Amino acid sequence: MNEHYVIPAQTRIGHVHLKVADLKRALEFYRDLLGFEVTMMYGEQAAFISAGGYHHHIGLNTWHSKGLPPAPKRGVGLYHTAILYPTRKDLAIIYDRLSSAYYPLTGASDHGVSQALYLDDPDGNGVELYWDRPLEFWPKRSDGSLDMFTKSLDLDDLLKEIKK
Repeated sequence: MNEHYVIPAQTRIGHVHLKVADLKRALEFYRDLLGFEVTMMYGEQAAFISAGGYHHHIGLNTWHSKGLPPAPKRGVGLYHTAILYPTRKDLAIIYDRLSSAYYPLTGASDHGVSQALYLDDPDGNGVELYWDRPLEFWPKRSDGSLDMFTKSLDLDDLLKEIKK
C-alpha cells in the first residue's frame, strides 16, 4: 500500500473477549469484585459484561478453554486488558476494594500520562486498571512528543482521593 492511512481519532477499542476456564469464577472476579454488570448470558458457556449499559465491554467464554490451564506467560497472546476509570477517585475506590478483598496486585505504576494498577484475573489474564491524567498535564519533550515513564505509584496517596 502506497497511501498513508491514519485511523480516525474517534476510534475506540469496543470490547475484548477472554477465554476462561471457569465462567463462574471469572464472573466472581469481573462482576462481583470489579463491579461490571452482566448484560447477557449465553447459556453456561459465555457471559457479556459492561459498564454503564453498553452491550458489552468484555466477553467471557469457555468455548475453547473450559477447565484448561492458563496460557503460558512466555508466549504470544494478549498482554493485558486495560480498563480506564473516569477519575482518580474511582481508581482509588477500586484499589481500596481490591485491598479489602486481599486480591494481589502484580504492580502499581505512575506513567506520567496515567496511573495504573496491575493484576491477573483468576485465569492468569493480565488486567490493568488505570486513570488518565488530563491531556494538558501529560509530560512532553521539547519537540512535543510524549515523555512517558514508569515510576512506582504511591498507593497511600491514591487512597487519599477517597476522602476528598
